[in-house]
Amino acid sequence: MLRAVAYHEGALRDAIHALKYQRRRRVARPLGDLLAHHLQKWAVSADVVVPVPLHTDRRRQRGFNQAELLARRCADQLGVLYLPKALVRSRPTRPQVGLSAEERRANVAQAFVPGRQATVSRLAGKRIVLIDDVTTTGSTLSAAAVVLASLHPEAVFGVALARPVPAWLPTTHVMWPEVPD
Repeated sequence: MLRAVAYHEGALRDAIHALKYQRRRRVARPLGDLLAHHLQKWAVSADVVVPVPLHTDRRRQRGFNQAELLARRCADQLGVLYLPKALVRSRPTRPQVGLSAEERRANVAQAFVPGRQATVSRLAGKRIVLIDDVTTTGSTLSAAAVVLASLHPEAVFGVALARPVPAWLPTTHVMWPEVPD
């Protein structure tokens, strides 16, 4: 399963950009809460939360991994195990922005390997939630999920905060915020 909380627009887009490009790490708390809320709303039962890793070069440039911050907060809110070192990005990849769907798949193909926290004894039979900030084609989440699936979990759920607005959606669309119960 691959899901996104909302379209990558408006206040959510601004918040993701503030976190990712303006290094406003405090924004990860409410965004992680939003992920946890939607996982509960979608009745996704998780045992483990894993972030999509950055390559060490990109992490050094940015100073942090936004997916880790989101995943840590989400795991805390859900009260489940957080494994930030379950996956490793074994080689640098180009930024996915501007790449076609085929180029995105090729870019991240075999870019992930199990990390030191990814053991069969720790993940076999578990329900894993794999978290990223934005998904466009699902290529990154899919490539990472393939590696996790090799460790025999019960399920791997890919979840992102946002996905692009589909081309078929009119630019005048109105999205009403959901009121929490």
